[in-house]
Amino acid sequence: MTETSRSTKPFLLLSTRADDAAADDEYNAFLRSGSLTSSSLVRVRMESGPLPALELDDYSGVLVGGSPFNASDPVSRKSAVQVRVEAELAALLDLIVAVDFPFFGACYGVGTLGVHQGAVIGRRFGEPIGAVQVSLTESGVVDPLLAGLPAQFQAFVGHKEACTQLPPHAVLLASSATCPVQMFRIKSNLYATQFHPELDVAGLLTRINVYRNAGYFPIDQLQQVQARTRTASVDRPGEIIANFVRRYARR
Repeated sequence: MTETSRSTKPFLLLSTRADDAAADDEYNAFLRSGSLTSSSLVRVRMESGPLPALELDDYSGVLVGGSPFNASDPVSRKSAVQVRVEAELAALLDLIVAVDFPFFGACYGVGTLGVHQGAVIGRRFGEPIGAVQVSLTESGVVDPLLAGLPAQFQAFVGHKEACTQLPPHAVLLASSATCPVQMFRIKSNLYATQFHPELDVAGLLTRINVYRNAGYFPIDQLQQVQARTRTASVDRPGEIIANFVRRYARR
């Protein structure tokens, strides 16, 4: 057990993946990226039942993983579970944003924190599964969560929706050629990325298999998508999770 896990309050990971293989792999990815243990990263699977009562002071920070949900879908197309999860996340974000409590959302973070803060989310800038070059803005270069990363790096993406317009009070931290909003910050401690900083090659291959029929790519292109993933060089984004943990871990 690390010193961090012995002496600090745990972080909280909110998951919405119904498939056990994807949910467990995501949890393990956050553990590895943040050098966390099962006692220093508590997971709640929101899709499995109502969100229990939470006290923010019990945690060092809140993380939200990716999701099969799309925030921009019409309400008529959303399942009862998605509607419940979105309402519970919105209520929690009311508290988190009010006190600027440490928050990091990966991919679905754009659809949760973004929507909560008035961003426009749509399908114009969706990106196929694979690696893209992410470029930091001037604000991103000096942001503590991006400390130590180069101005440009490769990261894994795969999303049907994205932010088309940021809230006026948001700070853009990173972009890509095919998706203008790859990372942003609200206030001082609230972050969201469109890319998946927790993912490595093995993790993305797991998700490709789990979501092979979810419309992220034509099923007859499965082998090509897998091949592109295996040859990708993505080794820096995990440092963002590590920076988040180091910055916000508290006794």
